[in-house]
Amino acid sequence: MTFDGSAEADIRGLNVDKLVKGFGALIPTFKNYVLSGKTSAREMRWYRKGLSLATAMNALDTPTTHGVTTSMMNNTAFKARPFVVEQKWERQTSHVKKYFVESPWIALEDIKDNDVDVLGGNIKELVKAVLFKVDRRIYDVLTEAAVSGTPNPSHVNTTAATAGWSTVATCNPVLDLLNAKMEIGDGGYNAEGAFCLMTPLENKSLLNFLISVKGSSIPSMATEKIKSGVVMELLGLKIVVSPNATNDWVVTFLKSAVTYKTFLPLTSAILTDEGIGKKIRVWEEGEAILTDPLSVHILSGAS
Repeated sequence: MTFDGSAEADIRGLNVDKLVKGFGALIPTFKNYVLSGKTSAREMRWYRKGLSLATAMNALDTPTTHGVTTSMMNNTAFKARPFVVEQKWERQTSHVKKYFVESPWIALEDIKDNDVDVLGGNIKELVKAVLFKVDRRIYDVLTEAAVSGTPNPSHVNTTAATAGWSTVATCNPVLDLLNAKMEIGDGGYNAEGAFCLMTPLENKSLLNFLISVKGSSIPSMATEKIKSGVVMELLGLKIVVSPNATNDWVVTFLKSAVTYKTFLPLTSAILTDEGIGKKIRVWEEGEAILTDPLSVHILSGAS
């Protein structure tokens, strides 16, 4: 008979930590579509970009109470002072949030009998639970949601779909996505290569419209689909499909719109009750900040 040594019988923290980080790298999350950074403090002070210079100048086309228009810039009188246009930034304060879960007690007997199913399965679900909560936070910040999971309809760049994408007789998803790019472009940004985030329901309706209604060939699938989450490119947009988004809303945004600041990265720990079993904890701390709201567009009524 062969007996396990103590190192083989125990759950070693190093192996668990490798499993946690391995699962975290494999599961596509919204952190792949925004900028990433670190923070050494739980309170962060940062600045949000206001109107772009182009937007500010366009706004001046309408005479103000002082009668100032863009004609003051493009037809300046001799010896007149230059017209002043200023980029504005808003000071913001955010606090990191902690995402924290743990497994039930796993009996020593279960660990020894079948450590792949019991241990590996628990670790993967714990990692998914943390990452999906982080996803929802990034989504809420991206869409300025007052209620979690519900994008804010008063967002600067928000338009209604021509019709629900499942209503093939009247819908026009192509026009809707072109409008999204136009709105982002009006904010002074280049929307080429932007991400377009939707649920599997909207993706199904979009593909049905392209293939069954319009007779297009099936869009080419990205080679890194499993890793990146991008399922195809359409109209210069990278289509991202995730159940962590919200039905009826399609969000188009640039990667630079949001930065996710990590205070504590995805981490694991093991609690041991000698002679009983072990418990696994997984956590992460960080916060998403929306620095460029004009580079985000929200389409409502897409389902």
